[in-house]
Amino acid sequence: MNYILADGDTRNSLLPFTFTRPVAEIRVGILTIAEKWEKHLGVEISYWTEDYLVQRFPLVTAADNVVINAAYLPNSTLKAKIGTLKNKQALVFGDDIIAYRTNDVGEHFTVGAYDSIAYEDECMTIKNTWDIFSKNDEALRADFELLTQGRKSQPISETNTIIGDAIFLEEGAQVEASILNTTTGPIYIGRNALIMEGCIIRGGLALCDNSVLKMGAKIYGASTFGPYSKVGGEVNNAVLFAYSNKGHEGFLGNSVLGEWCNLGADTNTSNMKNNYAKVRLWDYRTEGFAHTGLQFCGLMMGDHSKAGINTMFNTGTVVGVSANIFGSGFPRNFIPSYSWGGASGFTTYRTPKAFETAKAMMDRKGVGFDTTEQNILEHVFELTKRWRKD
Repeated sequence: MNYILADGDTRNSLLPFTFTRPVAEIRVGILTIAEKWEKHLGVEISYWTEDYLVQRFPLVTAADNVVINAAYLPNSTLKAKIGTLKNKQALVFGDDIIAYRTNDVGEHFTVGAYDSIAYEDECMTIKNTWDIFSKNDEALRADFELLTQGRKSQPISETNTIIGDAIFLEEGAQVEASILNTTTGPIYIGRNALIMEGCIIRGGLALCDNSVLKMGAKIYGASTFGPYSKVGGEVNNAVLFAYSNKGHEGFLGNSVLGEWCNLGADTNTSNMKNNYAKVRLWDYRTEGFAHTGLQFCGLMMGDHSKAGINTMFNTGTVVGVSANIFGSGFPRNFIPSYSWGGASGFTTYRTPKAFETAKAMMDRKGVGFDTTEQNILEHVFELTKRWRKD
């Protein structure tokens, strides 16, 4: 059986993160959505996404395919239901198509051409940017159980203070002289990850492979720091996808950062309005501000964006891809991709300069800035012209 994770309509509500990746490559909990499905299914998956992303995230088709809506996170019940689908059958949840089985991926899908099977059990979905942090606790607990079931953690040093027992260290993980409280959620420490001395952690926490918590960091759950990330200061309920840095003092709360982001020293995000009102976020679909229904919501920052020292972000700020923000004062709460500036105004961050910065950061992490990455980012530059003054 060939499994494909499709973006569907959800992609547009998950911008800016899906400018540079399929929906299935969003990280929530410990794993990306694609990694979750691969763990549950025991096979590799491919992606049905935007044409300009295919070179990095290819689509693989076969004579017999199951196409799954990537906004749906797997569980054992959902996996079993999908496994019972026959050709020309679709699993539906309300008005949503969760999955369908087909011999021809290229054909136009119409509900009437498929036998619909209702799915009535619980399932988790990621359909809005704020779902990534607001549902991170539930996703992290599910991933922790999935990854650790039947396995034994590496021993943890006696220099640490441990409260509770839901902690798991992968091979090469290092933790010394820190306080780890798992009574509020599990703590997962990935391969070769490092927690430096003096960190104070209240789970849940996913510190993924090769990531670092710097000395004295104060972490509240549920937070996820993707592979090769570096984090310091105070963080509450935030998700960093991979290769991103918040290495210094400053507060980051109820927020999501894509890959290759960097927050300068003493950068702070507001995660609650002064009048305690519910937060609205920029919506790329409507080109207006959407109601999140949340009182706590901080920063949504797309891939390759950077903030200089002492940057201050308003509650509910959305930053696009490859933006560079600096200077005093609060910049506006929607910063388009390839913006250069701050509270005093923005100009266009031209691609040669943006790519120079991206290459420098990627070189530091030992990852090449290749033609595929450049082509994706150039396409995003053209896609996002409408929201900035070029």
